[in-house]
Order: sequence, then structure tokens, then C-alpha cells
Amino acid sequence: MSGAAMKLQVSRKQWQFISSDCEEVFFGGAAGGGKSYAIAIDALLYALDYPGSRQIVLRRTLAELKRSLVLTALKLYPQGAAEYLSSQYLWCFANGSLLEFGYCDNEADVAKYQSAEYDRIFFDELTHFTAYQYLCMMSRLRGANDFPKQIKSAGNPGGVGHAWVKERFVQPQTGSEPIVYPAGRRLYIPARIYDNQFLLQADPHYAARLQELPEWERRAFLEGDWDIFAGQFFPEFRIDKHGMQPFVIPPDWHRFVSMDWGYNDPCAVLWHAVCDGHVYTYRELYCREKTAGEVAAEIRRLSAGEEIAYYVASPDMWQKRGADSIYGENIADSFAAQGIHLTKADNSRIVGWQRVREYLREAPDGTPYWRFFPAACPNLARTLPQLVFDPQHTEDAAQGEDHAPESLRYGLMSRPQRLDMQPVRQKTQLQRLFSAPEEADGPMLW
Repeated sequence: MSGAAMKLQVSRKQWQFISSDCEEVFFGGAAGGGKSYAIAIDALLYALDYPGSRQIVLRRTLAELKRSLVLTALKLYPQGAAEYLSSQYLWCFANGSLLEFGYCDNEADVAKYQSAEYDRIFFDELTHFTAYQYLCMMSRLRGANDFPKQIKSAGNPGGVGHAWVKERFVQPQTGSEPIVYPAGRRLYIPARIYDNQFLLQADPHYAARLQELPEWERRAFLEGDWDIFAGQFFPEFRIDKHGMQPFVIPPDWHRFVSMDWGYNDPCAVLWHAVCDGHVYTYRELYCREKTAGEVAAEIRRLSAGEEIAYYVASPDMWQKRGADSIYGENIADSFAAQGIHLTKADNSRIVGWQRVREYLREAPDGTPYWRFFPAACPNLARTLPQLVFDPQHTEDAAQGEDHAPESLRYGLMSRPQRLDMQPVRQKTQLQRLFSAPEEADGPMLW
């Protein structure tokens, strides 16, 4: 029995997932997109088309496996094509192909598959797995045959693997074409509930029920929004709301720079412009293992032709080098020697994060108090939505890759606190700028 002879109903997105020959494929986003169903069909067709092949489908826990893919396969797979050995969670096909159902409840469970070889590996709910589990299982994708080797996955936003899945699949892809890497091609297929008309016809009220969920769940499961997840520190942040296309910054706008210093850790420098009480972050410098002199020189180069009102930086830059000498030079002194005179930032974490939260809200003119250029600030765009609450200090963000967000916090803490007292003109300078772009003057900032 071949896949071509079977009558299977699949949506356009499901077929895109099934038919893709990319080495890594991720079908992710909103709930109800038919992702698990697509995995079950894909595995079946591969088993029939490549006699003697071996595949595995993974869920995080055995309980999840039993109530999802096992039941789907039992309902879907035609009798006579294969025998299911329930004690081993294994489908044995008449043509010699094997389809295994497995689980990795914790990172140590990958050792169970250390000597295994698979032609295809599937992860259902990939965001429930860690990057370590994914990469370890990828090493089991091997074999002496000439069958195509692929690792295909599906999942929703949220979960322990949200950040790495977003970084590996969602963020790099800007269109429908796969991203080419040295090891092959990666394809991200966005899943939307409205792509699965079979579900909506069978259950017309499913989308309405998702509308009743709390905001983060609704945005994740109904809209497939990768900028929000459970435990997110700034659920107010939305890339489509706070991000904007670069525009020409007028030369008379007030500009300042903020910095979170790091040498082994990243050094994050952000450039900001102020207009009508709004702050626009328009440039980023993100680097490792650069000396103070090298960073200062790069800041001067990037700021050429701009009038920077002040530079605010993390307080640790004023710590003396060498505890045995009260005359030891600190990092701030090194910047001053390069012509960049720093101001010590207010490092109040709780108050500072609240200041960021205030700037994320909308001003009376309907736009957020803070916006930025994501293309020019990729690390800020990546790490700000990934901040999570510290379980030990619920008003603070947990430690992690927070260097760009901390630089933003230092910058916004240097601005006035009473945002509601900021004057907003009937027509802001930015609105006039967009309505008459030919009148704008100044460098294009990217």
C-alpha cells in the first residue's frame, strides 16, 4: 500500500510539513493547527515509502504520548499495513519498517537512545524539550542506507524550550523559504488555527473558546504569538507594537546612550532619541571580549555626526582595578580617557524594571512611550521578551541573558518618572515627520 493510494485529508500547511525535504522542519504556532495529526501521517507515509526504515516520535512524558500520538495512530493507520506492539510502543510494518513511540521525561533519558539509529526523528510539542535533548537526539539521526534523514517537529509557544526553539527556527526565517545552514536547511512553518478548516468545521466554537483564555494563553494558542509565554516578565511587550521600521532621526532630537558593561559577558550599548516624551532606541552595539578602549572607539565611530547629550552606564564600571591601590584606574576612567564621560546609572532593579513597564504602555497619543528598531537592535529584540520572573524574588527578573534589557533599564531610569505629565502635542513631531518625509533631514540610522 503506497501513500499515493491512500485517501487522507490534510490542510495546505499540513501538506507543506509532510512534503518538505528540509533536514530540519518545525511546524509551530497556534493550537488547533493539526500538528500532531500531520506528524502521524508523515511518519506513516515515510514508513510505507521506504521499506526497512526506522523512525521515532517523541513526547516529553509517557502519559502525553499515550493520550495523543498513540491514540491518533490507532485511529488513523490502516489495518493490515502494520501491527502495533503496545508493550513496546512500536509499529511493525509489513515491509520491515519500524515506527517507535518514545519519551524523554528528563535530560538523562536521552541516554536510552545512545546506541540507536533512526532515519527520521519527530518531536511532538518541541517546546517541552530542552535544546540539549534535541541536539543529543539529532546525533542519533544516522544509518548506512540512502534514506533521506530528517528531524521534524511541531509545537506551540511556551514551555521550557520556548526560547531556544524561537531562536533556532522562528526568528531567523523572514519569509517562506528555508534558511540554509552548514548542516542543511531549516524550515519554520507557522501554524494558525484558521489554516485547519477540518477542525473548525467539526468544532465551530473552538476558536471562540480560545478567545476566553487569559491574555498570554490566548496570544500564544490562538494567535501563535512567539513573543509571549507563561512566566514572561514583560507580557506587555509586542514586537508588532513596540518595534518599528527605521526612520531618519531629526538632528535636533535629544539623544543619549546607555551601557551595561561586560567583557566575558556581553557588553550591551544602546542609542536612544527622545521626542514628545517618547523614547526611540535606534542602535545597538553588542560585543564580547572587547577592552574599554575598543568599546569606546566603536561608540565614537557609530556616533559620528551625532550630538550625544550623555552616556549612562552600569555602576560596576566605577569599581577600582586592583584592591591594593586606591589609585587604581576603573573602567569609567578608561572611557573618559577616550573622550566618553560616563554617568553612573541608577541600578535599582525593582524600580528600574517598573520604569521599563511604564514606558511599554501607551501614551495619550495612542503609541507606546518606548519603541525601537528591531533590525538595528537584534539582541534587544531577542532577549527582552525572553526575560522571566525570578521565582525567589517575584518583582524581579531572573538572571540570564539580560544585558541588553539592563542597558535599556539604565537608559529609561535616566529619564523623567512622571510619564503622565509629559506634554503630548496635538500633532507630534514624529507624526509630522511621517506625513512629510521629504522635509526630514539627518542620517538614516540602521
